[in-house]
Amino acid sequence: MTAAHVTLCFLLRDGAEGEQVLLGTKKTGFGRGKVVGVGGHVEPGETAPEAACREVMEEANVLVRTQDLIPAGTVDFVFPARPDWDMATTVFLARAWEGEPSESDEIAPEWFPVAQLPVERMWADAEHWLPAMISGRRIAVRVALAADNENVADVRTLEWVDPKL
Repeated sequence: MTAAHVTLCFLLRDGAEGEQVLLGTKKTGFGRGKVVGVGGHVEPGETAPEAACREVMEEANVLVRTQDLIPAGTVDFVFPARPDWDMATTVFLARAWEGEPSESDEIAPEWFPVAQLPVERMWADAEHWLPAMISGRRIAVRVALAADNENVADVRTLEWVDPKL
């Protein structure tokens, strides 16, 4: 079985107390109740950047243009106990967009200080790779989840180079 191709896009802004990142509480489906990045599946015929922009619009009501996406890396999620949940994720950052994030049927968006990510409310893997990507490190990460599909069994990180460069 092939891993599902998904995207994540983290909007970043300067706040009064330092840099902030847009995350959201998942209201439905996979990961319900967790604080997650904005994103989702790449649809047939769509590129990863196109999917990221579409997902940001659908989930946070914000317009991000593909040229404003900053490639941050990849995260492969491996669920040994549920291989049908495996995901190959392309991660982007964005510092330019139009509109103010607002709640959708799927996500309740909220700005968080980058220095104080709500890791206790996120998937257990996030603290292993998200701070590095937000800080500008381009990495390729492989996360193997434990048999409970919640905790992290193993994380491997490699420096990542955008193949287009």
